[in-house]
Amino acid sequence: MSNEGIVVIGAGPAGAATALGLARLGEPVVLVGEPRRFAAVEGVSSRVIEALRSLGFERALDAFAPPSPRRANWNGVHAEANSESLVDRQCFDRAMLVDLERLGVQVVRGRVTAVHAEQGRYRIGVDAADRRLALAADFVVEARGRAAPAGGRPRLRGVETVSLLQYWRGPETSPGSTVQSCEDGWMWMAALADGRRYLQLTLDVATASLPAKKALGDYCRARFEAVDAAAAFMADAAPVGEPHARTSTAVLGGEVAGDDWLRVGDAAMAVDPLSGNGIFQALSSALQAPAVVATLRHDPEHGGLARRFHQQRIEHLFHRFARIGRDFYAQESRWSDAPFWAARRSWPDAAPVHAAVTPETVGIDSRPVVKDGRIVERMVVVTPEQPLGVWHLDGVELAPALCALRAAGAGVSPEAVLEARLGLAAPRASQIVGWMKGQGWIS
Repeated sequence: MSNEGIVVIGAGPAGAATALGLARLGEPVVLVGEPRRFAAVEGVSSRVIEALRSLGFERALDAFAPPSPRRANWNGVHAEANSESLVDRQCFDRAMLVDLERLGVQVVRGRVTAVHAEQGRYRIGVDAADRRLALAADFVVEARGRAAPAGGRPRLRGVETVSLLQYWRGPETSPGSTVQSCEDGWMWMAALADGRRYLQLTLDVATASLPAKKALGDYCRARFEAVDAAAAFMADAAPVGEPHARTSTAVLGGEVAGDDWLRVGDAAMAVDPLSGNGIFQALSSALQAPAVVATLRHDPEHGGLARRFHQQRIEHLFHRFARIGRDFYAQESRWSDAPFWAARRSWPDAAPVHAAVTPETVGIDSRPVVKDGRIVERMVVVTPEQPLGVWHLDGVELAPALCALRAAGAGVSPEAVLEARLGLAAPRASQIVGWMKGQGWIS
């Protein structure tokens, strides 16, 4: 049996980012996983591209197509509000594993078959390409996405949703994607330059009238043939294989961290794919996970703080993306009473995505933050928009700066206060004051 310190289970972006971060902290880490087994394509924004580039995933970036329009036919209106870069997830996942090895992370390509906890250690069974392996670890990071076992822990689930993904192939074309609403759900269609097409139909589990599995291919084809926007994706193309059905229900783990385990990515929270933020939310949930793991392993006296930090971040991200999806569903008013739309236009709550911030709503409190690769507690500025708190801006701690401005009162130059009280140079003081005004912290 191979003895490892930390084993990250899962080869998607959340697992990869966590494993890389741990390695850069000097932690003994092994990533175990394999690319997803079914063909799929996703679209990402430029901020995801930049995040991957900053992490050093050079080979993975080659899997992305150049930016193309993301069209939407929603509520009877056609729009091209933004662009996205399409990526074949299997190619992307394979490239990330190559990048990880190049960056010094130990990778075991294979499928985890069992995880057993016994006497403070984990025994992990792996089916690799040509052999079976047994690994031992004292810490496990669960990053197997929606397929990760819940371990009997409670979870918050959104409206039960299923997506049918049908892979097509046709002639070479210009890459692009379209999202289309329909009475009982929505469709997403994407085309890659080499002729691969991905047509996905998302429906309500409780009310969808789906045929037997062997008839799903004909069902999907008929549904897309009835939609004008799908014609460009189906032209001179034909389906390859059978549709792949997968859950796309939004799920939030009720407990995402323990003394010797952590959940990241879709294993911690999985959002409705309508948000189009799958890879972004996976990275967002994982970038600060290495500091949580390091704190749990080496600073057990701060273990509760680290667990609370990770839990709060995951919950905050989940509700933010859930509310973005809710508001997009609410824009479709043609079938507001239909079961699919009625169930989603008010879930998870009525809270706004972006809360109004005024100086009166801004406070200062103690919160967990990341400092030098560990979770520690510091005074931060808390607002309705940033309930987890903002610690610093470009190295300048904001709680002391706000305290100084409030103590000085009105009628005094805020820039002069920061120069005198915090010793900031005039340009930096001006930058901080301008940023605070832009955030609504000061008037």
